[in-house]
Amino acid sequence: MGQIFLVRSAQASFGSADYDQLSARGVQQARLLGRWFASRGQQFHRVLTGGMVRHAQAAHACQAEMPAGAWPSLRDTEAGFAEFDHHEVMLRHCPEFADPAALALRLAGQPAPQRAMEQLFRAAMQRWMTGWHDDQYAEAWPEFRGRVVAALERLDRPDSKQATLVFTSSGVIATVMQHVLGLQDYQVMEMTWKMANCSVTRLLHRPGEFGLDYFNNYAHLEALGGPDVLTYR
Repeated sequence: MGQIFLVRSAQASFGSADYDQLSARGVQQARLLGRWFASRGQQFHRVLTGGMVRHAQAAHACQAEMPAGAWPSLRDTEAGFAEFDHHEVMLRHCPEFADPAALALRLAGQPAPQRAMEQLFRAAMQRWMTGWHDDQYAEAWPEFRGRVVAALERLDRPDSKQATLVFTSSGVIATVMQHVLGLQDYQVMEMTWKMANCSVTRLLHRPGEFGLDYFNNYAHLEALGGPDVLTYR
């Protein structure tokens, strides 16, 4: 039986001019993941990244902590595992946030800015997922879900008994969970908020079948890092 390890991106640079870069803490998280894999003697026969810069950076930091031979010589890009466009989803719900200062001002007036941001984004995702406004998005929810499932099914290969490592994002992993477990759309949204940065979800795979082994495992961060290493945004 094969194994597919889905790694949620380590912490990105939220609030900076370029979100799609790992923060210093994100690099630390990815290195701790590599040490955890190394301590378990884990080897991978295939490594994929979803095409975002932060995915490739996390893969590089993770690999740096693993011994030679535990990682294939080549790393592939699978665009099907790229995250959806958070920026567009938010702007379709709140066009005024095209000006970053408007969002900053809105959050500054809230007693709990992080909670307020979560509520705004939940509403934006609900709008995206209803299907009522599909023509307003470059990638509608059914299209995103379809490409993620297609990318997963492309892992159903003759060498599927081997171990595959995928660096991706929370929206992708939650959508994979929906496909594997038969979840509702609203549960996808809930799962995206519960995943820790650089957490690992493992699927077990036999030809034509994917099953969940574990979800959102961040034991490596708790065991090898300090109290501030665990993050969700």
